[in-house]
Amino acid sequence: MDGVSHSYGSRKALDNVSFTVPQGSFTALLGPNGAGKSTLFSLITRLFNTRSGEISILGYPLRGQSTEALRRLGVVFQARTLDLDLSIRQNLIYHAALHGIGRKAAEARIEDILKTSELAERLGEKARNLSGGQLRRIEIVRAFMHKPRLILLDEPTTGLDIKSRAEIVSEVRRLVEEENVSVLWATHLIDEIDASDRVVVLHRGTVLAEGRVEDVTEAENAETIHDAFTRLTGLARLEGARQMETLR
Repeated sequence: MDGVSHSYGSRKALDNVSFTVPQGSFTALLGPNGAGKSTLFSLITRLFNTRSGEISILGYPLRGQSTEALRRLGVVFQARTLDLDLSIRQNLIYHAALHGIGRKAAEARIEDILKTSELAERLGEKARNLSGGQLRRIEIVRAFMHKPRLILLDEPTTGLDIKSRAEIVSEVRRLVEEENVSVLWATHLIDEIDASDRVVVLHRGTVLAEGRVEDVTEAENAETIHDAFTRLTGLARLEGARQMETLR
């Protein structure tokens, strides 16, 4: 991604955004609500047209070679998108068919992804019978069905309990390692970021830092990524001002 900007009327949502997601990496797109994360994902998936800058997926530019680029992309949006009246298996097989995958191959792929999951025993159940965390895990399985090389996850743990969040993060990390796939994980939750991750700090539509967690932390002379994030975004100054206001 190079020099990407996007505006809603006079309001600039993204300003000259540039960064790279290396192959086989778990990259956290870290930013508070309103940072521009969802706008960025809408551009990558072509829900919005890129007005300024270039976006490429594994060397295929969205301008000119969008079909080849999007074939290599898997997406988990913030909003739930499963058909609740279909079974889990039907949801997954339907998605596979959209990508030209036959039923037999789809069944084998489902079995492979869910080989260590208790959800493998619930494939015949309607999606509406699952909990919020289980539904999200099936959406992640669906995103991996056609063996994409880049997966976008837009705040996938929003509204879930701590246990469900931890299970989802762990499952995605397992799939990244096993399939050598790249993940761009949008979040505002620091505890979802591991010391071995890459991180892109996005604030008010601008990239403030990019690199390994260790490098970003060191560059800000901070002890943790939380400290580095608050310094970069000015949240520490805002919190201090609030405390001073409380003391008055």
